[in-house]
Amino acid sequence: MSVPFYAKSPNNQGYIKNMEVVGFSDLNGINAFQMALYKTDDGKYYMYCGSFKGNGVNIVDVTDPANPQVVGIVYVSDPNIYFAQSTPKVQVADGLLIVALGGGVPFLHGIKPGDPALGGLQIYDLKKDPLHPELLSHWDTGVPNGMGVHRFAYNGGKYVYMPAECPGFIGFIVRILDISDPRNPVEAGRWWLPKQFKDGMVEGTYAVGHDAEKFWGMCHACNICPDHPDQLYMGYFGGGAIILDISDPTRPKLISQLMVQPPFAGKFDGAQCHTYMRLTGRNFAVLTNEGERFPFFTKDKILNGVHKGAQPMNNLHMIDVSDPADPTLVAEFPYPEVPENFPYPNFNDCGIGAPGPFGPHNIHEPMGKSWLQDDPNKVYCCYFHAGMRVFDVSDPYYIKELAYFIPPNPEKLLFDVPVPGPMIATTEDCVVDDRGYIYMDTWHDGMYILRLKNGI
Repeated sequence: MSVPFYAKSPNNQGYIKNMEVVGFSDLNGINAFQMALYKTDDGKYYMYCGSFKGNGVNIVDVTDPANPQVVGIVYVSDPNIYFAQSTPKVQVADGLLIVALGGGVPFLHGIKPGDPALGGLQIYDLKKDPLHPELLSHWDTGVPNGMGVHRFAYNGGKYVYMPAECPGFIGFIVRILDISDPRNPVEAGRWWLPKQFKDGMVEGTYAVGHDAEKFWGMCHACNICPDHPDQLYMGYFGGGAIILDISDPTRPKLISQLMVQPPFAGKFDGAQCHTYMRLTGRNFAVLTNEGERFPFFTKDKILNGVHKGAQPMNNLHMIDVSDPADPTLVAEFPYPEVPENFPYPNFNDCGIGAPGPFGPHNIHEPMGKSWLQDDPNKVYCCYFHAGMRVFDVSDPYYIKELAYFIPPNPEKLLFDVPVPGPMIATTEDCVVDDRGYIYMDTWHDGMYILRLKNGI
């Protein structure tokens, strides 16, 4: 039997359809979360890998996709002081590397709320030396040892749009940073839902923690379509899918708010509205409801926990945004194909013995960067334990799955955190470059580099 180079063993090879694995890196045992690609003027490709547990950003040379090499790391803080540090999100544009800083998540990382971590952004120059980025500035949210900044948008230019904590507010609001002088970033504007204004309420009467995220809403992710630079698309947790007018970044204004919960999302899911992304050159946007990582859930927790009963569906949705003030749900993405010899009946029941919070995670976001593929007829999604999924959305009403790759299950843990459920492969983030190579990272097992087959 032929065993592929990335297999853990003959009986742990993963599942693949209409794709091939080109390369793999274990990232020197460092977890990767969001990734950002940079192409230099002389044609070198470098991937910058943020981590959801760790104080560094891995640098991987992927110029030869079959032979990725870890070539450096950017440390953002002293791990002896900021032991709960994470660098979950990164963006690269205009020769700048921007890194989001925040704390970890207790049930994923084994830290406690309030453990020390920097929160904010760090801005680095890549032009002089992409392997040794120069730190230009640090911008702080003003909330000590919190969650900091999450999935922000930077397409280049003057402004960074970010979900960020802010004194006097609940959860992440939208904060807009002017980085025209990257050595001296200055907040230019902000926007929030009314119930996020903590200072306007009586102490102790407002929701906190996950209750606030789910039922009141907070910003999770920002996205800007390159042909609509005056509109900010946001997944806003329990606040739905929101579009802002950012023609004046100092005075952002609400255009629309589309609620999908209920019937979608809820209970043990992640971000109810995770990502809202308009497709370049089209009058359609993709909206995602985040699922969760099955290894952290048990049958007892699901059946007898605070949230009882069936798990609401988490999915990808097609939204007509021909009139941004009147977004309309027009189609649903299909359930990911279950391989014929998959050991579980479906992805909602993967070794737990109860239907769990299955659903998608991150999608490829081109954000107007020339070295990234921007095909408005394809959607690439890391679908947690359903693996990398590629969808044909050329017909927005009849969406078809084209290909998938479910990687081998990890055989060791990267974190010293007990895992109560099954150790199954969990895909996190994806990037597609201008050559058609697909980069996919995993929770415990490094980065795979893939390519579509059969002329897809």
